[in-house]
Amino acid sequence: MNLKAPEKRSTYNSIMAEVYADKNDLGKAAAELVAGRLREAIAKKGRARVIFATGASQYEFLAALVKTQGVDWIKVTGFHLDEYLAMSDQHPASFRRYLRERLFGLLPFGAVHLLQGDAPDAGAECRRYGVLLAEEEIDIACIGIGENGHLAFNDPPADFNSPNLVNIVVLDEACRRQQVGEGHFPNLDSVPKQALSLSIPAILRAKTISCVVPDLRKAKAVKCSVEGPLTPQCPGSVLRRHADVHLYLDRDSASLLSPATMQG
Repeated sequence: MNLKAPEKRSTYNSIMAEVYADKNDLGKAAAELVAGRLREAIAKKGRARVIFATGASQYEFLAALVKTQGVDWIKVTGFHLDEYLAMSDQHPASFRRYLRERLFGLLPFGAVHLLQGDAPDAGAECRRYGVLLAEEEIDIACIGIGENGHLAFNDPPADFNSPNLVNIVVLDEACRRQQVGEGHFPNLDSVPKQALSLSIPAILRAKTISCVVPDLRKAKAVKCSVEGPLTPQCPGSVLRRHADVHLYLDRDSASLLSPATMQG
């Protein structure tokens, strides 16, 4: 893989941020980090566990990860962050379908655990998935930040102290409009109002967090996550509580960060 060095690199509020010229360079860099952490876990323990996000922001990263060499995928167990409530995995906007088409169906994962949004008992499904997540350490969580600052589907004000690893959540209008804007739904009324989502504590349990956030539409969320108050009103700000976060930005998503941040 032809990796390019970041144009800027800085650690600020405990987050290692790297800025790249475009989404392709950003995606390749994130894929190399993730692959490296998986290789390390396999070398140490004989297996690795990883969580994946979905959405338009993850396209380049996932495409690069599929091409990455040297990962013994049969020793990797995959999870994902969220799924719409009551949605079939055949729906074009299903996150299970998204990941099968872009990742899980292209690499020989040893196991893949999918969050069944259309399970007959959504509460029981949250508990089932939480048990699977808690069985062993998650080596790396591959996430993004939403336009409203959300992590997974934890919209503001997010619950930073949920006792559960997976919850049924209500999606706010800004989050639902993002799904329309990314082309997943034709209009706001067609976007589900609830979803199953990993909680903030579930995400922070991962040993390493890779956070891929390209595009100008994410610039405000990046700024509040890195430079603003640590508050549930900006869920992404909670990443500062984690010891090993790698934030991958392009020029557009980093455009509102202050020069002092990127020189820190």
